[in-house]
Amino acid sequence: MVLVRLDKWLWAARFYKTRSLAREMVEGGKVHYNGQRTKPSKIVEVGAILTLRQGSDQKTIQILAICEQRRTAIEAQQLYQETPDSIAKREAIAQARKLNALTMPHPDRRPDKKERRNLIKFKYDRQQGDNN
Repeated sequence: MVLVRLDKWLWAARFYKTRSLAREMVEGGKVHYNGQRTKPSKIVEVGAILTLRQGSDQKTIQILAICEQRRTAIEAQQLYQETPDSIAKREAIAQARKLNALTMPHPDRRPDKKERRNLIKFKYDRQQGDNN
């Protein structure tokens, strides 16, 4: 039986690029083991449920296998399985982000120097108007 630390397993499963980054995420509360905050030195077990926050995405996965060495991405994906609820939530949030991006128009280009000056002057004048 192989005993593997949580931070090492997260690194081997390719959730984080370095083991120290995996350790920081666990210590920072971004990774929950069976619904609770844990330490990076926690020994992982097959069947455990992990909740990971990566950027704006949150994943809930179940550990299927334990490995202490970092291998190819295809092999790393066989170490875990994301729950169907987690997949559905992530897709719904991604869809909402896309719809939100469509409602907020972005300019075609960055403002040039003259336009930046006008924007700064406009903001300054509004702030002065609020104070009076």
